[in-house]
Amino acid sequence: MEQIAENKRDAFLSTFEHEAVHVEMRDVYATDIERDRFTTWLRGEDLDPDDEARWWQPWYALMQRNTEQGKTLKRLRIVSEPVTDYIRFEWLDAAQLVAAGEDVRWLPRRNASTLLLPGNDFWMFDRHTVAFTHFSGDGHVLDHEATTDSAIVDACAAAFDAAWKLAIPHNQYEPVYRGQRTG
Repeated sequence: MEQIAENKRDAFLSTFEHEAVHVEMRDVYATDIERDRFTTWLRGEDLDPDDEARWWQPWYALMQRNTEQGKTLKRLRIVSEPVTDYIRFEWLDAAQLVAAGEDVRWLPRRNASTLLLPGNDFWMFDRHTVAFTHFSGDGHVLDHEATTDSAIVDACAAAFDAAWKLAIPHNQYEPVYRGQRTG
């Protein structure tokens, strides 16, 4: 595997030919890009619609280019239940991802017990390249690695396919949150 910079990993999102899949397995992320939004939401404050439009615009533009070219993007989130506040925030945000053209699905971790999953989140591009993201225990991104090793790519593809079959489409998933369902 080759260590890569985040911008190289992100470049794959513009250059893949057919399909990109993303597997997220953490219950808390501490990414700089959404820290302010999450903190504002956590305080119970409404997110500013103008700021939100600016925040989502680059992703919408990228997804529009990809969907116009017939490309698909699938996002699978494997989550513990009851969900963390962060996953609840992601669940609310997922409607924006779906609106942008992604197929987002959720898999409660208890339903993934029989699956063989990689130890880290990953993006897979055209079932040819896998880019892993390594996180610290508190959810900060440490680095990224990419590989085209067919054995690793095939294992990630098999893991994704098995989990995807069990996953629930976003519009049908209602996460358990502190003993209640959100929705």
